[in-house]
Amino acid sequence: MPNAYRFAALLLLTLGLTAGFAVADDARPPAFNLEVEAGPVWQTVNDVQIPNDSAGTRFSLVDLVGKGPQFAFRTYLTWHLNEKHSLRGLYAPLSFTEPGTPTGPVDFNGATFPAGEEVLATYKFNSYRLTYSYRWHNGEKWRWEVGFTAKIRDAKIQIQQGDVTSTKDDLGFVPLLHVAGHWRMSPRWHFLLDLDALAGGPGRAEDLALKLGYDLAPNWHLRAGYRTVEGGADVDAVYNFAWLHYAVMSVAVDF
Repeated sequence: MPNAYRFAALLLLTLGLTAGFAVADDARPPAFNLEVEAGPVWQTVNDVQIPNDSAGTRFSLVDLVGKGPQFAFRTYLTWHLNEKHSLRGLYAPLSFTEPGTPTGPVDFNGATFPAGEEVLATYKFNSYRLTYSYRWHNGEKWRWEVGFTAKIRDAKIQIQQGDVTSTKDDLGFVPLLHVAGHWRMSPRWHFLLDLDALAGGPGRAEDLALKLGYDLAPNWHLRAGYRTVEGGADVDAVYNFAWLHYAVMSVAVDF
């Protein structure tokens, strides 16, 4: 956790320094945007069963270790190829390890953890994404973009009790649809909607952010709002559905 705080602080400092140089050069349209977002995150649903059959016990990580909050951050880098097309990369790590005491025996991934004895539960859900977006509307007040996102999911759930540890890793690819909206409310104030989502088949995934922004300078923006991430999978090997809620602040710079 301290490393995550240090990393986020370093990125915020870098953004501030970069913004100072970017604002000084308003002559050329910015080709890139760098945004760092950080804040607390709570879990209201995190149900797990591994394997997803009679050999596994379905239990709630929320009931086991609590709702949080935990600290989370993410970093976006957007490359505006031209007025209509852009590419955006995302790095969004999320990981926590917390103690808890199961009220009943838990069969998890081939190991049994008896009730009434403290366990350490680890939940990791790191996300790496590359998004292509097309600006289909660019009005005086509203701007809308649509596209698609290639997501790499790096997930892990681990239970440890004494000398017994059981870990389930999951590294996979998820295709998502992308929609983004930008409302220019006034010369300095703006509102942002950003959504990556896909539903159907054995799972679903949604990542929605609603943020109010203020332009500190032509190339430097401060934003705050709410983000929710929900989804999971129901397959033979794994049942896991989580719903996360973030209170976020971010700083962004165009350069």
